[in-house]
Amino acid sequence: MMIGKLNDVIDYIEKNLSNDLQLSDVARYVGESDYHFRKLFLYITGMPLNEYIKKRKLSMANQDLVQGHSVTEVAFKYGYNSVEGFSRAFKSWSGMLPSEAYRKGAITSFPKLSFYIDVRGGENMEVKLVEMPAFTIAGVEKRVPMQFEGVNDSIMELAKSITEEQRDEMRRIQNIDPQEIVNASYDAAEKFMKEEGELTHMIGVLTTETDISDNLDRKHVEACTWAVFPNEGKFPETMQETMARTHSEWLPSSNYELIEAPTFSFTQMSTEKKDHAYSEIWLPVRGVQ
Repeated sequence: MMIGKLNDVIDYIEKNLSNDLQLSDVARYVGESDYHFRKLFLYITGMPLNEYIKKRKLSMANQDLVQGHSVTEVAFKYGYNSVEGFSRAFKSWSGMLPSEAYRKGAITSFPKLSFYIDVRGGENMEVKLVEMPAFTIAGVEKRVPMQFEGVNDSIMELAKSITEEQRDEMRRIQNIDPQEIVNASYDAAEKFMKEEGELTHMIGVLTTETDISDNLDRKHVEACTWAVFPNEGKFPETMQETMARTHSEWLPSSNYELIEAPTFSFTQMSTEKKDHAYSEIWLPVRGVQ
């Protein structure tokens, strides 16, 4: 997805702020799957698409209020079913009630986005495409809070909770590459913002076995193509930076889009260098025309 196309999407949103604009409408306009475009937008901008649209609606509503339009008129113009619902959303966003903005002429602004090319050193990204059969990720899962930087304490607690019996069962059924303990993430909350919301995290192995102990959770994954991003350096910063670049640099410029399936990674800590690791990030993708 090129920069011009992203700016076209922002213009499309602007023209439809007072209409019943759905996230699927935006994805359809840009010619991407809803799932792929929402994830891409989040990684590039740092906020979910629905949150951006909501804030732009409220910003435009604020302008209408100071221009003398009534609270009731503005509430229904921007898709709220009641004045009460609009007032709650407006106060949460701006810190004041719509009636105050109307009376005082007070403005809280949330400008529309624009995208531009920012070249930073031209670093290469190593990537390989791997075709995989259907498999199951079997391990131990837990709902954990979103966290894009640093060590996630909830995931560390999950790792410590795995019993030796569960580890033995994972070793028994592990039978396809990568032959590693993986960290898989899926089912992210629909409306999470950066460092907010939850997703399901599983620590486990990849297997095609069907005889799996009830001591393990499991997540089935259909056959698909995987984009694999090797990276090596300080852990976890290097891996997290690579994950961000897959969405902000590689996906927008490639002929692939994400599909709705778990992403996973594995990490091999160095025995010689402190906080140094080799990792691989596996993203489920499909080619697009």
